[in-house]
Amino acid sequence: MKDGKYVILYVDDDPDFRDSMRTVLEANGYYFVEAETGEEGLRQFKSESPDLVILDLMMEEVDTGTSMVRDLKLVGCEAPIFVVSSVGDALRESTDSTELGLAGVLQKPVDFDDLLMLIKMKLD
Repeated sequence: MKDGKYVILYVDDDPDFRDSMRTVLEANGYYFVEAETGEEGLRQFKSESPDLVILDLMMEEVDTGTSMVRDLKLVGCEAPIFVVSSVGDALRESTDSTELGLAGVLQKPVDFDDLLMLIKMKLD
């Protein structure tokens, strides 16, 4: 927590998605931290100690999201991790997200009402 607010790290190479996520999360009382790359996201994780992480599955390279999940686990991340992807439904059907250590998989474009409900469930 920072300033009495849960800290959420959002990692996505698309500035439009980062902007919309920032608007929604800050309007709902969360402290928003963002990163454009997996590498930057890992640095932000180490410096900000977020309470929850949301990251895009496919960023600068196809496997950036899965690599980042693995890297987060290696540095001791215990925060819930959600992955967002334009192939979210297909990924959900073909992958057991709990095996990957994920709190869930979300389809882009993200339904913000569903996202806020999931965040509340994980953090409260």
